[in-house]
Amino acid sequence: MQHRSFISRRSFLEKTMLLAGATGLGRLGLLNARAQTLPTSSDYKALVCVFMLGGNDGHNTIVPLNGSALTAYQAARGSLALPSTSAQVLPVVAKNGTPYGLNNGLAALHPLWAQGKLGAIANMGMLVAPTTRAQYLGATVGLPSNLFSHSDQVLSMQAGDPNGSGGSGWAGRVADATRSRNAASTFPPAISFAGSSLFCSGNIVQSTSLIPGYNLWGDGMTAWPASAANAKKQALQEIITLNSGVSMIQAANDVRADAIELNGMLTGLQGTGFATQFPGTSLGQQLQQVAQLISLRNQTGMKRQVFFCAIGGFDTHSSQDWAHWNLLTNISDAMAAFYNATIEMGVADGVTTFTASEFGRSLQPSGSGSDHGWGNHHLVMGGGVKGGDLYGAFPDLALGGPDDTGNRGVLIPTTSLDQFGGTCAKWFGVVPEDMPSVFPNLDRFPTADLGFLA
Repeated sequence: MQHRSFISRRSFLEKTMLLAGATGLGRLGLLNARAQTLPTSSDYKALVCVFMLGGNDGHNTIVPLNGSALTAYQAARGSLALPSTSAQVLPVVAKNGTPYGLNNGLAALHPLWAQGKLGAIANMGMLVAPTTRAQYLGATVGLPSNLFSHSDQVLSMQAGDPNGSGGSGWAGRVADATRSRNAASTFPPAISFAGSSLFCSGNIVQSTSLIPGYNLWGDGMTAWPASAANAKKQALQEIITLNSGVSMIQAANDVRADAIELNGMLTGLQGTGFATQFPGTSLGQQLQQVAQLISLRNQTGMKRQVFFCAIGGFDTHSSQDWAHWNLLTNISDAMAAFYNATIEMGVADGVTTFTASEFGRSLQPSGSGSDHGWGNHHLVMGGGVKGGDLYGAFPDLALGGPDDTGNRGVLIPTTSLDQFGGTCAKWFGVVPEDMPSVFPNLDRFPTADLGFLA
């Protein structure tokens, strides 16, 4: 056949910037032709990242509610501390009996903790190797490059590489290692709904970018009367199916054909939708589109997919109280709706959603906000999550204490991104012999599997 694989055409797109809203599409025409013969995806699994751009304040996302940890938290946070006995915190209890509180912006997610479908990862961050305060201060251990730089750490956290981007993202490498699970399909396995994403870019699998609600037909296809619009569409179809004999033109035509076909598939879903109502926010629309693509899993034959969504505004140097609550409400409402949609589709056990950010914030406030930090608390949600618990070591919150880089509460992570990502990768189906290619530094840490996924 004259058609090339989606990977080679996607590389072409990267260079020519064609169809910026729908790069990396596969040969969808092959899918519809054999849709009835593809096996159903009973073994389906997906990883969904919700990236909080700007550095989320994990200290006011999950807070201690008793003992010395609460005392240290209140002393360090000052005016930013959430009152432990007010409606500003939603109580949860870890399985060892330790009480914590979720920011009340997470109200929509709060019930999932008791249901065992929502958990927390404590003080996670980018590390070269396990690091103590003495090693940090004495510069006797390697540190991530440009540790407190937004742009550098966004790349590092998505890459899973403390030394920079490395040219690929950790979810993309997970997709590389499990691509044989999608052997019957040519649909893209790694999709970003927040622009070009390093997170989804593998060494083999390339990241696809889609814009939620974007009409992939392109401009100029509408006209009156309807017969005129249909004539335009027919003319475009004839152009893109003509074999010009010029490889560059043919590659562009193949991608346009894929975009048109995917557009029809997604447009067909809009009228049938979910009983679950998604919020009309940007993140709500991104996660709704993720859910729609998951609903096509049997039609596309996909068994392993990774998705990237993002929300900005977390660089809260001032006016943090209301702004942070509002951002967490946005995340909570969208993630809760998404979880309910996975239940509707019968795939809740196979879809794991988690939050991520380039770094945390300082415990000590800076005026009405906080400064760049390091370690951060994150949420993980899904039917396969061993929820209702906090994983990893909750840090010592004393300013100048054993987990502080100095005396402002910029906390050294006690759990590495490698450990978190390695746990996700193992659940996703990455075999032990492939794990070093996904997380080369994982063997530097004592626990490769944090145990939060069944």
